[in-house]
Amino acid sequence: MQRNTTQLQGLTIRATDGDLGTVDDFYFDDETWTIRYLTVETGGWLGGRPVLIAPISIIHADWQSKRLDVALTKKQVENSPNIDTHKPVSRQHEVAYLGYFGYPYYWGGPYAPTFYPMGVTAPINAPMEGLAASGESADTHLRSTQGVTGYYIEATDGEIGHVNGFVVDDETWKVRYMEVATQNWWPGKKVLVAPAWIQRVSWAQSKVFVELTRESIQTGPEYIESRPVTREYENLLYSHYGLPPYWLHANEHESSLTLSGV
Repeated sequence: MQRNTTQLQGLTIRATDGDLGTVDDFYFDDETWTIRYLTVETGGWLGGRPVLIAPISIIHADWQSKRLDVALTKKQVENSPNIDTHKPVSRQHEVAYLGYFGYPYYWGGPYAPTFYPMGVTAPINAPMEGLAASGESADTHLRSTQGVTGYYIEATDGEIGHVNGFVVDDETWKVRYMEVATQNWWPGKKVLVAPAWIQRVSWAQSKVFVELTRESIQTGPEYIESRPVTREYENLLYSHYGLPPYWLHANEHESSLTLSGV
């Protein structure tokens, strides 16, 4: 199911022996537009230190109770590498984090198998030898959803609005759409734009360039956050833009997106 990140913020993360805290933010990689980590505010039990939780650790989602269960203990999380979530998460930090939990590197290599993010327990002591010295760039491709919120949207013929949020597939943790607020042009209207329609992103300018015209966005199906993003709505969306839907891509395997080398 597609869920707005605002609906995921505040979810309780529960370890096998108690609550860890609540979801505050998300890190996605800007190459595959997949959520790689959830930032969790731990509250008093860990001195308020925020921690990262990888979706691969999620074993059950109780949406009615607004809770995600993870296959981790509180002690494991307490002893995990300390990462300052107020700063960019470097590749070195990721290596330390993934190595500690025994998770494979999602950015590729010989030990990057595929996993469903829910219902699969991560391998313990997965082989990691040689990858840290594989010449992999230290530059991170992780972006915070909160950090990207507010970026300007530039259509092929001018500015059209700004990023107001993200819609995520709660099974694959793929970022399906950016929520674009266009109230500077049409009061109150919001639309969805898929990452596949992005031409480029200028991180320095805080601007997203899309391969769509302002008129096509103006006349596109309105997005209302309180309504679920159904397949019927998605069909209408892709039909409007005359673009092939993601679920028809023969080379896309949704089950391999989280922590895989796509």
